[in-house]
Amino acid sequence: MNRSHILAVAVTAAVANLAHAAPASLLPASNPFAKPSTLQFQYPAFDKIKNEDFAPAFEEGMRQQSAEIDAIANSKSAPTFDNTIVAMERSGLLLNRVSTTFYSLVGANTNPTLDALDKDLAPKLAAHSDKIRLNEKLFKRIQTLYDKRAKLHLDPESAYLLERYHTDFVRAGAKLSAADKETLKAYNGKIAALQTQFSQNVLKEANASALVVDTRAELAGMSDKAIDAAAALAKKDGLDGKFKVPVVNTTQQAPLSVLTNRATREKLLALSLARGSHGGDYDNRQLVLDLAKARAERAKLLGYPNHAAYMLEDQTAKTTDAVNNLLAEFAKPAVRNAKKEAGEIQKVIDAEGGKFQATAYDWNYYTDKVRQARYAFDENQLRPYFEFNNVLVNGVFFAATKEYGITFKERHDLPVYNPDVRVFDVFDADGKQLAIFLHDPYARSNKRGGAWMNAYVGQNKLLGTHPVIANHLNIPKPAAGEPTLLTYDEVRTMFHEFGHALHGMFSNVKYPRFSGTRVPRDYVEFPSQVNEMWMAWPEVLSNYAKHYQTGAAMPKELLDKVQASSKFNEGYRTTEYLAASILDQKWHQLGAEQIPTDVLGFEATALRDAGVDFPLVPPRYRTTYFSHVFSGGYSAGYYGYLWAEKLDADTVEWFKEHGGLKRENGDRFRQMLLSRGGTMDAMDMYRNFRGRDAKIEPLLERRGLTGE
Repeated sequence: MNRSHILAVAVTAAVANLAHAAPASLLPASNPFAKPSTLQFQYPAFDKIKNEDFAPAFEEGMRQQSAEIDAIANSKSAPTFDNTIVAMERSGLLLNRVSTTFYSLVGANTNPTLDALDKDLAPKLAAHSDKIRLNEKLFKRIQTLYDKRAKLHLDPESAYLLERYHTDFVRAGAKLSAADKETLKAYNGKIAALQTQFSQNVLKEANASALVVDTRAELAGMSDKAIDAAAALAKKDGLDGKFKVPVVNTTQQAPLSVLTNRATREKLLALSLARGSHGGDYDNRQLVLDLAKARAERAKLLGYPNHAAYMLEDQTAKTTDAVNNLLAEFAKPAVRNAKKEAGEIQKVIDAEGGKFQATAYDWNYYTDKVRQARYAFDENQLRPYFEFNNVLVNGVFFAATKEYGITFKERHDLPVYNPDVRVFDVFDADGKQLAIFLHDPYARSNKRGGAWMNAYVGQNKLLGTHPVIANHLNIPKPAAGEPTLLTYDEVRTMFHEFGHALHGMFSNVKYPRFSGTRVPRDYVEFPSQVNEMWMAWPEVLSNYAKHYQTGAAMPKELLDKVQASSKFNEGYRTTEYLAASILDQKWHQLGAEQIPTDVLGFEATALRDAGVDFPLVPPRYRTTYFSHVFSGGYSAGYYGYLWAEKLDADTVEWFKEHGGLKRENGDRFRQMLLSRGGTMDAMDMYRNFRGRDAKIEPLLERRGLTGE
């Protein structure tokens, strides 16, 4: 999701037909953000945007919106829904335009100039948001409308919008005293600056922590082309004759599954685990402590015992107890299964005469051997059948066409910020264009880790805008002329992120505040996780899983083995995820007076107390490079993937019960969930679709956690 969403009201939407005259622009007409893009659907004019265009556009965007908000707050007219709530929804055209593009590029294609501006902007934008949310006159108008909401005769979406604005402002501190508001502003500015610094440190540390070796032999097990790429990267960085392997954002690293040299595996994992905690310019330990304390102090000021309690109140989970209970319910069976899997790994090591005990850096390498012994195949047998374009066009797009009737046509006339980005028109079942979709697949040194979706332009009827949606992945780019062959997990990620894209593209709401994925954080992953089901659906899999050289379909026996192994290594996968989720909660359930001094010591104690301190399975993210929660929008919210997966697993059962890949099923899911954005309570939306609350059993079964 787009980082600019943190600005909330400050950048919710565009100005159009504001009741009060919009302030004259001080931005030169030559600035590409001065007016909406003239490209279709207001697609960003990437070819015209320069680094120096952003700062003046942000400055003018904040100035304009401040004037617009002041006009609303100081209006002599009695507050009405249109002249207050709708007027705010229409505010911030310029700021929204520059913010969505800027933060998308900071994530996907940054440079030192953008990084410096990002640091400078963070506290300024926090202050701008505070200026709106803490405006007493503005809140008085909202409160007046809220108090008489039953008499306003609003349609359901408008009534919910009024309720959400009131909640947003109260949670932002609108009812605090004048003195406390000033304190809150200081916290918000400090937190914004710390989060930005953390994010930049993580990216720089990943680049600095790359594995460098002296000989090809040390990289034995990697393909010749992968080793050649490591040599080229080393040469590019002035290390002629050496080999350099990048480190990605997660703890485990992909080469660990193929490297035969155990010392190299040990070195690679050690580099990964040490990120942000071994001194130097990018050490994040003090930042973590400062950020945890500032968040806790802000929560206390707002009347909450801790940051997690503050964040969860506005999610579907509601309470820390609910989240703690969910994580605890999974911890014991997950670790139990992971220990069984470790036992299988040790048997292989012993059978090979290894004479050593398995460690975390052995897991991925020997897991493939266990898989091969148990199912007679390994991950590398799958890759020739998972060629990137086939997966995208004949898998991801094919499933969407079958389920929703939408079609895709690639276009090459729109500008892109990197040559690897592809652009597609998306057409609805009736032939009308629905959206524009960008796909940015490859990893780059100036691109943050992980995979995500963002909206350059969100749909809403108030302003008449159509979706421009992007997916970003971090697939290693092969050498020139070589095919991009994906792992099973990379295929799953493509389907997952496209689920987010569908959520954005199918949005059919009136107000910008509710557009697309603007739903509770622990609900937003639900639709995307449902979309993962189609990757292994027989009709879809057989359509894209074809050998990149011969075009031959994946053999049925290999298909059967893939299906049979669906729960393989789930103990590991669940445990590493739970460990990270528990760290997130442990840090953010601290009161301001409970902040420790030793980051790594606190981390070790937290994992031990939760029963997930299994040395062979380190957390998916350690504290010092956990960008989701210390720089992204998932603070106290990383549990949301599991929370949403409960809904997802139960929904998959619904699809199966109703015939699976059928248009009527897709149309129902689209109409009742994907199109509605945040227009109503998320769990009410789910219950309307499913006819009841979600059951936990399908999720336990999926993850192989039902037996002793």
